[in-house]
Order: sequence, then structure tokens, then C-alpha cells
Amino acid sequence: MRVFLTGGTGFIGQPLTAALRARNWDVTALVRKPDAAPARALVALGVTLAPGDVTERDSMRASMTGADLVIHNAGHYELGVDAEGARRMEAVNVRGTDNLLGLAQELGIRRTVYVSTVQAFGDTGHTTIRDEGFVRQSPIRTHYERTKTEAHQIARGYQAHGLPLTIVCPNGVIGPNDHSIFGYFVRLYLAGLMPPMAWCPESRYSFVEVHDLAEGVALAGEKGRIGESYLLCGESKSLREHFALWNQRPGGMRIQLWLPWWMMWPSLWPLEPLERMLGLPAFLSRETVHAGRTSLHYTSAKAQRELGWRYRSAESMWLGTIDAEIELLNRRSRRDLVSRLNPLEAGV
Repeated sequence: MRVFLTGGTGFIGQPLTAALRARNWDVTALVRKPDAAPARALVALGVTLAPGDVTERDSMRASMTGADLVIHNAGHYELGVDAEGARRMEAVNVRGTDNLLGLAQELGIRRTVYVSTVQAFGDTGHTTIRDEGFVRQSPIRTHYERTKTEAHQIARGYQAHGLPLTIVCPNGVIGPNDHSIFGYFVRLYLAGLMPPMAWCPESRYSFVEVHDLAEGVALAGEKGRIGESYLLCGESKSLREHFALWNQRPGGMRIQLWLPWWMMWPSLWPLEPLERMLGLPAFLSRETVHAGRTSLHYTSAKAQRELGWRYRSAESMWLGTIDAEIELLNRRSRRDLVSRLNPLEAGV
């Protein structure tokens, strides 16, 4: 099997590449910086590098030609994004998806998998668990949600026009060295600086561990039905329950006070420029507050039934992630707070 992969150097892409190589598939990975450490880590797995960028359609043409399977995993994720970051997010998530899927159709690729997100379906509320048939009932609340929703609609359009495409939709993805807001919160917790307050305790998330997700994407490429979508979600719990699992490991304070989101929203606004000035993303931001009030209460029953996919428990996911973060913390040469909060470069 000859696979063309985008987003192979990222948080999801590294374990996804390993899952593909474990099947003895020949993988060609699109990379913007072939000499960077994350790209060299792919070479160590036996991957062929193809310089290019999803925002430049013709840069993918030669390396995609002749592929049996194309997996589009590239994406730009950030909450609290500034104007420049919003433009980059639009270019990668929306235009990049259109570029890749359009080229896959032009080249007659026999099978394509697109990694979307359950955020394309929107807030579920926290009472009824939802599946692939759910239709958005809530407004879009963040730039990331907007761009991925637009990209998902583009992908559905290509499905309707005959592209042999399977869509996979992860819930929030958790794992060591995570660059999402929860990755930063875990490292803040381990630094002993997690404040004893949060918001929206009853919001529900079916977080998925990154290695479990990687296996799910590979399974979709192997035997997912063309024209279908699969939600890849783990055990659904409230934010209160997720955070409580962290307390089995030493770290910051236990959360004692749950504030309404409308009280947190203005209090985090002044932190956004300060975080960027320090060299951090604005993981404490107005968008973070809005994300926290959005329940993603979804089930992966279809993926389990049709793909044979399995996921680990929320407790195993969080404790494994925290233990791995402790090991990564010990590898850091710089011990200042910003260096301890930012993830290590993949492959380092």
C-alpha cells in the first residue's frame, strides 16, 4: 500500500505515521521543513519525505501521483488565536483541504481519508449522547471550529461529487506533548500552578487518546466505507470528572470553585497579549472559555462496530498522559516556566 500523508510531523501525525508503518505500508509524507527534527523523526520510521505545503496545490502533485491511499491529517489548531494566526488557520484548514481533496479527485486516487473533528457537528449539550447523524444546533464559537466546519462541508461536497472519501472525526485529542489547551493545563498542573477554579463543570467531552486515534485513522484507511463518516471518541465524562482523575497524581490545587463562563470570559481577555509576549499561545483566552462551555458528548459506536476500533478508558488516558509528561519534563534542558509549559518539538 502506497500512502501519501499530510500532517505527519505533528502531534497526531507522528503516532499516525507509526501506525501506518506498523502495517508495512510505504508512506510518503508532505513536509514544509525536511531538515527539521520532526521530519527527521519520520525518516527514522522509514518514511519518504516530500517537500511541499497543503496551501500550495501543485507542490503536492508529483508526490501524490500513484498513491493507493491519501490521508489528509494536516491542520492548524489554536485557541486564542490572533489575526495572523486566524489567517494561517483559514489557509491550512479550509484552502488546504480544498486543495488536497481537489487534487486527489483530479488524480483519480482510489481512497482518501480526511481527518476532520466532531466540532464540525457542534455543541451537543450534556444530556444526550450523539452520533454521526447529529445536525448542528448551536452557533460556532471559535476560529478553529469555524474553519474546521467549513473544511468538513468541503469534504462532504467532494463525497457528493464522487471522490472515494472517508471522513474521520476525532473528539478532543489527548496525549503527552500535546499542544492543545488541555496539554497546557496538564503541564500547568504538574508545575503546581493549576488554580483552584474553572468553569462549566457539566460540559461533557469524549476525549480520545492520540495513539488510539492514530489506530482509528489507519483502520479507516484500511477498511472504512467510502462515503461514510466515523466519529473517533473515547469515554464521555464531564469536565468535573475529567479533572478529578488528575488528582491521582501530584500537581496543582484541586478545583474547589466552578465559576460561570460569563464571569471567566472578561477576566482572561487581558492575559492574551501577555501570554503571546512570553512566547506562549493564548491558552487562557476568551476562546478557551467558549470552548469550555461547548459539550462534545459523542459516541464512537459506529467505528467500534464497523472498523473494530477500541479506545482506552478516560482514567488510563489521563494517567498515562500525565506520567509521560513527567518524563518529558525531566528531559527539558531549560527549566523556566515558559519552557516547562510549551511542548517539546516533535522528534527531539
